[in-house]
Amino acid sequence: MGWVESLQQAIDYMEDHLEEPLAIEQIAKRANASVFHFQRTFAILTDMTVGEYLRGRRLTLAAHELSSTDNKIIDIAYKYGYDTPEAFSKAFRRQHGITPSEARKNLGGLKSYNRLVIQVKLRGAEPMKYKVVERGSFKVVGFKRTFSTLNDENMRGIPQMWQETNASGLDEKLFELNRGEIEGVLGVCVAGEGTHMDYWIAAETDSATEEFEEMEIPASKWGVFEVHGPMPDAMQDAWKKIFTEWFPSNPYEPAGTPELEVYPHENAYQPDSYSEIWIPLKNKEE
Repeated sequence: MGWVESLQQAIDYMEDHLEEPLAIEQIAKRANASVFHFQRTFAILTDMTVGEYLRGRRLTLAAHELSSTDNKIIDIAYKYGYDTPEAFSKAFRRQHGITPSEARKNLGGLKSYNRLVIQVKLRGAEPMKYKVVERGSFKVVGFKRTFSTLNDENMRGIPQMWQETNASGLDEKLFELNRGEIEGVLGVCVAGEGTHMDYWIAAETDSATEEFEEMEIPASKWGVFEVHGPMPDAMQDAWKKIFTEWFPSNPYEPAGTPELEVYPHENAYQPDSYSEIWIPLKNKEE
């Protein structure tokens, strides 16, 4: 089963169980993926997290039920996973801009989040610049933090980690240690056990250091993709093109080992900034 079909299968599973408690482990299992890689791929392709999708769909169905039935508001709140009417009303107003009571009386417009259908579009008008390289294992030094992938903790925590790194000057120390084939400071995503992941800010080096931790990146075949433009939009756009255009057109899929984002020493927010994405590859299963 291809990754597009697997992802759609997970979405269909979510849709079939919107009125029930859903664990991210159950959803990822339908996509034959780890929790980390499922959430990452889902966010890249849809521009929303799994939690945002579930919340949006449940509140969309709740709004339809409020406007088309006489079911009690408290019963609808419980049905779609809210423990109290107050929590339901707050979330409902955040999405729709009106209260559940106003929706029942048709006193305002509603915002609908429709069921997702994953489609791959054949575009290719803008060629992607990349290369496939073989590398043995290599060492990086840096520091890591472990994040939960539940409730989008990793989505909030990683940007904060970068802000603290830049403000403290640790990024400059890593640039000074950078002596390897990959030039720049790395953001390294490492899938962990269950609902946890490690994120490293690091640099490739052959030097020993007492200040930073050390990790060995395993030997792999890598897809190395050029990223042109200011952060963070250029990096996000590149990830989306890789998954929606490059992987469907090539005989590879992600290998599941650590993935790298490579950031330059110059100002990454300049219009002509150059960065890279390194993804370990394996051949697609027939």
